[in-house]
Amino acid sequence: MSNTQPAGISFFERNLTLWVVLCMAAGILIGRFLPTIPTFLSQLEYAQVSIPIAVLIWLMIYPMMMKVDFASIRHVTTEPGGLYVTWVVNWLVKPFTMFAIAYFFFFVVFRLLLPADLAREYLAGAILLGAAPCTAMVFVWSHLTRGNPAYTVVQVATNDLLILVAFTPIVALLLGVGGITIPWETLLASVVLFVVIPLAGGIVTRSLVIQQRGEAYFAETFLPSFNHFTVAGLLLTLVLIFSLQGEVILANPLHIVLIAVPLVLQTVLIFFVAYLAGRRLCLRHSIAAPGAMIGASNFFELSVAVAITLFGAASPVVLATIVGVLVEVPVMLALVKFANRTRHWFPAESAPPRP
Repeated sequence: MSNTQPAGISFFERNLTLWVVLCMAAGILIGRFLPTIPTFLSQLEYAQVSIPIAVLIWLMIYPMMMKVDFASIRHVTTEPGGLYVTWVVNWLVKPFTMFAIAYFFFFVVFRLLLPADLAREYLAGAILLGAAPCTAMVFVWSHLTRGNPAYTVVQVATNDLLILVAFTPIVALLLGVGGITIPWETLLASVVLFVVIPLAGGIVTRSLVIQQRGEAYFAETFLPSFNHFTVAGLLLTLVLIFSLQGEVILANPLHIVLIAVPLVLQTVLIFFVAYLAGRRLCLRHSIAAPGAMIGASNFFELSVAVAITLFGAASPVVLATIVGVLVEVPVMLALVKFANRTRHWFPAESAPPRP
């Protein structure tokens, strides 16, 4: 296998940046010239989670969930380093670096461009993003870096459990206010929709196909037939997201850039903190890369829902959380590319797990 590009990578994955740009542009054009489409789709939601986006995320992560050998999850504890890195970076590092970086840019670097009141609201949106590690999209990044699917599931699941106890106090501390309320319906619906249902479906499908046709058929014929589903789901999700936010983007181009700067820097910083920690601990690449992606990306459904609940749908806080959605995919794709090119930094995948 090449050190720069994983074996078996598809044409769409090799040119994914181009397709992403085209889908972003297509989404904005649809929102601008065919507004009835995003208006209708925006009404299809439950607990502020978009049902169309949930379906597309299933399309993205279902093929990866079929790769999960449920029995192998028991062996995750033989390599606990990946879990430790994920927990420490997401809960002891990421929220506080997000606060520091966003505060520095909004109140120091951009002080002549942003009134203090507006800067405070954008800072609040950044804090909400920084305190919510990714739940759904990380399965896509794990797939693109050839991550260990069973280990990624455990990394995501444990972070979801930590959200239940850590999100509220961290956000309250950094916002400097009390009484922060998590929209529990949104949180629980997102975990069920983006982790429980596709994982259960993937395990059932894997078991049935192997029972009826054997492991060789499953690995060599059945699973490869889903190779393009993940990328197709990602591209369609981008078209949908950008069609829903097209008017916001066109109406606030300068402020979107100003918000994007600290969010991009934070994403890159957290990726490297987690990625290099994984290298330091001699983790395998299939564990270290997805762990770094979990820290670098965000749980947007939760962040946006909390912003709406606390500050109202028209608040600049909500705009800041939405910008996080807009900038993440291009940045994460660049980090995926870097991770794939630096695969040789890590022990070979054939190496036995560390005791």
